[in-house]
Amino acid sequence: MRDSTDVVRGPSLTYSLWFGALGFCVAALLVFATVAFAESWMFRHLGFYGAYGTWTILFILLGGLVLSPLVKVRQSAWFQLVFGAAFLAYAVAWMSAYFVLRGAMGEWIGSLAGSVLMGLVLALAFDARQNALKLIIVLCVTNCAGYFIGAALFYSIRGSIGMLLYGLVYGVFMGAGLGAALYLCQARRVDPGTGSLEG
Repeated sequence: MRDSTDVVRGPSLTYSLWFGALGFCVAALLVFATVAFAESWMFRHLGFYGAYGTWTILFILLGGLVLSPLVKVRQSAWFQLVFGAAFLAYAVAWMSAYFVLRGAMGEWIGSLAGSVLMGLVLALAFDARQNALKLIIVLCVTNCAGYFIGAALFYSIRGSIGMLLYGLVYGVFMGAGLGAALYLCQARRVDPGTGSLEG
């Protein structure tokens, strides 16, 4: 019988932060590269919403792929679906706020609302509702930091290099936040009476 102090979790917090930051940075760079070098082509051939939909799908596929090694309690295919739902909720919230409100207000409200929804989806999927507030705070801070620091770099440099730097900064911060979130989702105590996971 396992002691009540035992903990079942994925990789350590430090590992999750670094792995998430580096892995999601690669994913973000690939997505932002399509913006840097093919944005006009995508808008012309896919339309405004088609381009944004394509970028969302790329983030879901690449992000789920690079982050799945951090998930030790479920199968990779399950996490791909969960991450897809979480990032889709984030993307819909961000695009809805940005397309309606525009400008800095739309970006701030979209980033915060999207982070809240992403955190809630992850908390529910991993049955980690006791850590929902922590997940939301971590994702709000890291997402906003990556988005707005990256945007400041882009607007100061412009061009393809500026866009790639935007993707790098966004990927590192958001990836670290997602890594920390997945760590929090998987940190559980074991009930000494039943051996089952507690929240």
